[in-house]
Amino acid sequence: MPKGQPTIVPDDGLTTRQRRNRPLVFVHTGIGKGKSTAAFGLALRAWNQGWPIGVFQFVKSAKWKVGEENALRVLGASGEGGTVDWHKMGEGWSWIQRAGELSNEEKAREGWEQVKRDLAAERYKLYVLDEFAYPLHWGWIDTDEVVSVLRDRPGTQHVVITGRNAPDKLIDFADLVTDMSKVKHPMDAGQKGQRGIEW
Repeated sequence: MPKGQPTIVPDDGLTTRQRRNRPLVFVHTGIGKGKSTAAFGLALRAWNQGWPIGVFQFVKSAKWKVGEENALRVLGASGEGGTVDWHKMGEGWSWIQRAGELSNEEKAREGWEQVKRDLAAERYKLYVLDEFAYPLHWGWIDTDEVVSVLRDRPGTQHVVITGRNAPDKLIDFADLVTDMSKVKHPMDAGQKGQRGIEW
């Protein structure tokens, strides 16, 4: 794709501008490192464009501090780009009054219900559903429902979903799918994750 030019122009009745500005669904899956990192890189681009961003972390512990969270929160509060709202599994789902009483499966469902409300209200221009492929793979959230909600979302809201084992139905539906493969990893040689690299 030299200079961002597509190799195929579909006969879909859309103008070039309409096709260019179409809302997209991204899926970053596979066993390799970098799925969330790539999604947060996309969030940086969205922030630079002044887009409101909603990050929903579905599996990572609410107590786990990731470097991207601090960076994006600071940027979101700077007043220079878009706003950033960051929601974590469990106590991070601030709209749940009884979060401590719910199982991880129930928390994931509650998180998805909030995403649905936000999509309906067109609250964000970019949604990062981090590790959302796991609750789909485990059957906690119905993939058919997710595809239906994303297909019918209003406006020009972009959604990026990360996590291993993304279901085939989601992959088939998505506009961009990247499968992160692993060729080599320091952990294979017994090295633990390190600050600044894994978090």
